[in-house]
Amino acid sequence: MKIKICGLTRVCEAEYLNKNGVDMAGFVLFYEKSKRNIGIDDTRAIRGELDDRIQTVAVTVSPNLDQVRDIISSGFDLIQIHGRIPEGYFDIKDRIPVIKAFNLKDMDTYADHQKIRDIAGFVFDAESPGSGKTFDYNRLLDIERDENRLFILSGGLNADNVGFAIRSVRPDVVDVSSGVEYEEAGRRGKDPVRIASFVRAVREAGSETI
Repeated sequence: MKIKICGLTRVCEAEYLNKNGVDMAGFVLFYEKSKRNIGIDDTRAIRGELDDRIQTVAVTVSPNLDQVRDIISSGFDLIQIHGRIPEGYFDIKDRIPVIKAFNLKDMDTYADHQKIRDIAGFVFDAESPGSGKTFDYNRLLDIERDENRLFILSGGLNADNVGFAIRSVRPDVVDVSSGVEYEEAGRRGKDPVRIASFVRAVREAGSETI
């Protein structure tokens, strides 16, 4: 069971992921509506402190080709795309693997994206991504899976509910953001205690489903 911590914004958060053996680190780019939006240049210092084994993921919403080229040249391992994959992306010679994200409201396009062999995995999120809300996991149980692609579960996960989510859906990766954050006096950031608790809960639940 792999773990992705999304929405990193501070250099100190890299050490939280290193210490807890997290597998993937997500950075929200080119989406100013998000509280976790960060510039590519600002991600370099954070990524520079991550262990080499941790994959870095650029999280975007309907990016254009210039933006994805900036992401590729910056050295990210993967790009996660909510909304539309820009036309011509799969013609880019040095492109990086795509993770296509789906919210409950756009699941009707899942079958079409499944036919695109260059997509490396899928994220399944609640109605509003980044809202911190869970959803009815029964809606994922009949989805056709591909053992060669990552099945990533997101949406309102935290240390208290991730065990139930893993047992219900059996994803390859669990993806968390707000569930491992603190927010006080107008400040927000990843909480090392919450991250440790989340990772522990995932490991326990993962061992039960083997």
